[in-house]
Amino acid sequence: MAVNALYRDDFYLSTAEAVVTAIHEDGGIELDQTCFYATSGGQPGDTGFFERADGSKIMLGQTRHGPIKDIIIHVPLEGEAQPILGEKLVLHVDWPRRYKLMRMHTACHLLSVVCPYPITGAAVGEDESRVDFDMSETIDKDEVTARMMALVNENHPVFLRWITDEELAANPGIVKSKNVRPPIGLGRVSLVCIGDDSAVDSQPCGGTHVSETQEVGAIHIAKIEKKGKENRRFRIRFGAPTDEN
Repeated sequence: MAVNALYRDDFYLSTAEAVVTAIHEDGGIELDQTCFYATSGGQPGDTGFFERADGSKIMLGQTRHGPIKDIIIHVPLEGEAQPILGEKLVLHVDWPRRYKLMRMHTACHLLSVVCPYPITGAAVGEDESRVDFDMSETIDKDEVTARMMALVNENHPVFLRWITDEELAANPGIVKSKNVRPPIGLGRVSLVCIGDDSAVDSQPCGGTHVSETQEVGAIHIAKIEKKGKENRRFRIRFGAPTDEN
């Protein structure tokens, strides 16, 4: 059953009410709507818990998509109680974790602005993220850090703009990822825009992001690794650079 993915329109929504619509053999739970982000595009799915009418909690270990993007499955930790079909639950996203992932994912977008090369891979983490670029050039990590922090400190707005699948197909150049295709098939595609009138950047992405670059906070490039003749891996971490980096 298609779910109303509330996070697509409000990244800051961390709690909501929902009704159980399906329970899988492995314990996975489907709802009529959810504020839990499902693993996709290099960003991990949300964790947190469901609150039942009696105040008890069902702790969740992961959120993932089903066979199609319209299906989102919430997977409880082992040994947790199971709800019943039609039960109303209050959803609680682990907000501190989600917010760190939002900040990190936005930082990855800023890196793609500073390094305008095709992206060959990416993984968003709570404390470290990586972005791989199809590039052979040598680049100084401190220079990249300084340019990223300039974008952070300029406090550009970050917002979504929706386009149709057809508009995306007609403008393939806006896709920066070389290997991962944008989330299509839902009839519309979200463009993550940075800067007034998208002056800094605009690219298709289904992840969650902060609303202004200042929220990213202090970040730095901890390491640039050579992964083949024309592939470079950039590792982003929170905080200022240290001697250990």
